[in-house]
Amino acid sequence: MKYSDSIKPISYLKTHASEVVRDVCSKRETMIITHHGEAKVIVQDIHVYEQTQESLALLKILAQSSASIERGEYKPVGEAFEAVKKRIAKKHVS
Repeated sequence: MKYSDSIKPISYLKTHASEVVRDVCSKRETMIITHHGEAKVIVQDIHVYEQTQESLALLKILAQSSASIERGEYKPVGEAFEAVKKRIAKKHVS
């Protein structure tokens, strides 16, 4: 998607709000709204927004995992699974 095709002034949004919502939702694209020639806000389909948030959350988890590995804060996979199995077993006993 080329953002230059999706830049509209706020006056366009004011006069074509329902059209903007319909187009953004049907094309699943993001529209950039300008005010006094400067980009100020975006209008985005909710599903695209949710996907973006999920992707960011996964990237954050990966970054945290990489940092933990660099610090040496990890367990071999066998140890990790054993620890999980023990926790599950404790919950079923209680």
